[in-house]
Amino acid sequence: MAQLSVAQYDALEDAIRDGKRIAVYRRGTEYMVVPSRLVLRGRRGAIEARHPTTGQPLTLWVDEADSIEVLA
Repeated sequence: MAQLSVAQYDALEDAIRDGKRIAVYRRGTEYMVVPSRLVLRGRRGAIEARHPTTGQPLTLWVDEADSIEVLA
């Protein structure tokens, strides 16, 4: 996934604002996290998130994700 569509960015921003979980698929692994910020580092977009159970911080690069889904 090279970049997100406008609708996907809107859904991601809503998830950040509302504290909803997202599922990020990357290289065959599914990450279920609670996003806290969407940032630019250099020229790359990153999702700063936390594991919902342990609270461990995690940075997921948007351009490395195969898909991103907001969970209800």
